[in-house]
Amino acid sequence: MTTTTTATTPRLFTPSRVLGAIAQLALVGVLWAVTFGLIIGLFATGIGLLFALGVGVLLLLAVVYALYGFAWIETARVDGLYGFGIAPLRPRTSGRPGFTGWLRTVWAQFTDGSMWRGIASAAVATVLGWATLSLISVAASGAAMAFAPLLRGDEDTVRLQGTGFDVPIAFAVLVGILATLAALAGLVGIAALHGVLTRVILVPSREAQLAEQARTSQAQRVGAVRAADVERTRIERDLHDGVQPRLVSVGMTLGLAQQKIDSDPEAARALIAEAHTSTKAAITELRQLARGIHTSVLDDRGLDAALSALAARSPVAVVLDVRVTQRCSRQAEAAVYFVIAETLTNAAKHSRAAECRVVVRQREGGVLWARIEDNGVGGATIVPGGGLDGLSNRVLGVGGTFRLDSPVGGPTSVEVSVPCAF
Repeated sequence: MTTTTTATTPRLFTPSRVLGAIAQLALVGVLWAVTFGLIIGLFATGIGLLFALGVGVLLLLAVVYALYGFAWIETARVDGLYGFGIAPLRPRTSGRPGFTGWLRTVWAQFTDGSMWRGIASAAVATVLGWATLSLISVAASGAAMAFAPLLRGDEDTVRLQGTGFDVPIAFAVLVGILATLAALAGLVGIAALHGVLTRVILVPSREAQLAEQARTSQAQRVGAVRAADVERTRIERDLHDGVQPRLVSVGMTLGLAQQKIDSDPEAARALIAEAHTSTKAAITELRQLARGIHTSVLDDRGLDAALSALAARSPVAVVLDVRVTQRCSRQAEAAVYFVIAETLTNAAKHSRAAECRVVVRQREGGVLWARIEDNGVGGATIVPGGGLDGLSNRVLGVGGTFRLDSPVGGPTSVEVSVPCAF
């Protein structure tokens, strides 16, 4: 079943939005001009010091993130004013580990179109802001001019501030009223122009939205396929390296017992006991393998109970903090559960951690978020075909995001967000 949501277009020209736009433009006309000046100065300094022991490179990197912060504030300002429903800017990431991965992340951030649209909107707001300040000055001067004959009866002319024109005192009232009305009309026009331009700049067209949805769907399909491949490879490896040789050993042991059952009953009895023990171990491994594919507790009692059972079985001490108010889709809960399960397994096997902290929250907007952090040695990386690669693609397959932070020396943290109603 497909549900289509139709968004209503917000009204740009309500009195409250017009007044809000005028007030904001008057403020950001100054603030954004100063901000642009600081960023340009930082960029120029970085270029000048480009070969000075890497100081210039650090300044240029700071410029990239200053632009991102600037664009984030501008996007949030416009969305708060007009209610366009613009998604907040999010930092870009290459998803690759190491120094080269970080450089790719910086480049991805620098080439992010959403960031530059926010910068373009800020530039437009700066220009319109200065025009707004000029018209406010004219409106205030015109209002004062309308009373000039009462206050300046002995003067022949009065100057209309912001224009440089001197008006004879006999026409001061008429010119003052007309100037005030014209300036107020100009302010309303600038506010309307600001709303139109920011919508054009920041709100994607229908075609762009469809293209982005298609790219997201393609990425999810690719992630789901890769996750399935990694999972199948893991199951094959566990069967080949674990259960299969154990069952072969059971068969060989029972064969030996069969040969000795008449000549040496005691030895045959010992071999049967050994085969029995190995069989129980194989059953335990099969149960663990099945639990890695599907956990019935998750379906029956929900994520909180499933994670409590997982923490109880973990060889590493787990501090569990789960606050989930309602059930999410099976795919979303399963993705978060298996990320936590695999991360705890990695902490026990590779990280040499003594403790793990697991935090799960249901955030606004229908997002299931989890963070797992251990106090181990760190140094974990996403290797193609490895367990972490399978987890990241599994999360991507349900439309979520996966982030690994594991510097050498620790700690290692994994953060995952998935839509609840996928």
